[in-house]
Amino acid sequence: MIIAVASGKGGTGKTTVAVNLALSLPNVQVQLLDCDVEEPNAHIFLNPVNEVVKPAYTLVPTVNYDRCDYCGKCAAACEYNALVVVPSKKVMIFPELCHGCGLCALVCPQDAISEASREIGVIKTGKSGDGNIDIELVYGVLNIGEVMATPLIDQVKEELNPEKTVIIDVSPGTACPVIAAVQGSDYCVLVTEPTPFGLYDLRLAIGVLRVLKIPFGVVINKAGIGDRKVYEHCEKEGIPILLEIPYDRQIARCYSEGVPFVKEMPEWKEQFAGIIDKVLL
Repeated sequence: MIIAVASGKGGTGKTTVAVNLALSLPNVQVQLLDCDVEEPNAHIFLNPVNEVVKPAYTLVPTVNYDRCDYCGKCAAACEYNALVVVPSKKVMIFPELCHGCGLCALVCPQDAISEASREIGVIKTGKSGDGNIDIELVYGVLNIGEVMATPLIDQVKEELNPEKTVIIDVSPGTACPVIAAVQGSDYCVLVTEPTPFGLYDLRLAIGVLRVLKIPFGVVINKAGIGDRKVYEHCEKEGIPILLEIPYDRQIARCYSEGVPFVKEMPEWKEQFAGIIDKVLL
């Protein structure tokens, strides 16, 4: 089973839920993919050992000027304006805008464009656990200055092991990186907080999942603050509330120290494990 953990906004506790859920599934082989490649932080809580690091690449065009006749068909075909043909007989390439689709090479009548690899970040894989459960952690780290996270997310997901229970920590929001991370999931856990901002962004995330036809439920973090509008919305829309995590000083302290709170509050393991039971209903 593949379970994505997402949120419409940052700071709701998405990684908290993903990590504590992973640590609450005894007798299950768990793989956690941290696809929040711009700010991965699951490793801070899981402290993986024996990490294997490998570079991640995307493809960008290169031009053979001996063949190029500067017809401009490559630039005209590019939806992302990653190529510009200028009057001074030069093809300007903006690799940060390139999506690596290869269309420019396909449309070039002179076969003057080929593709080369460009490093965009790294993928790290390691093992974590507390003796009762072993977790394989895979996470991507996007290079500083890179504007597109999606190619790296796709490569992190290539490490997905379908023989394990897979938990995907998704980046916040509803943009392309989120869609790339949640696609192919069996279920999505949406983490929100009971505030007006939380409800607004929750509605956006719900809209995306409905378009993608991925079943979902809600975890309400920091319960006890704000108002009841998130609860009312879920009841009105028939959305299951999978778990409530209170606005609690001890939980906040564990987070600030980089400690999954189920390790200091083991009674919560049963409640997190109960999410799986509700998902399977």
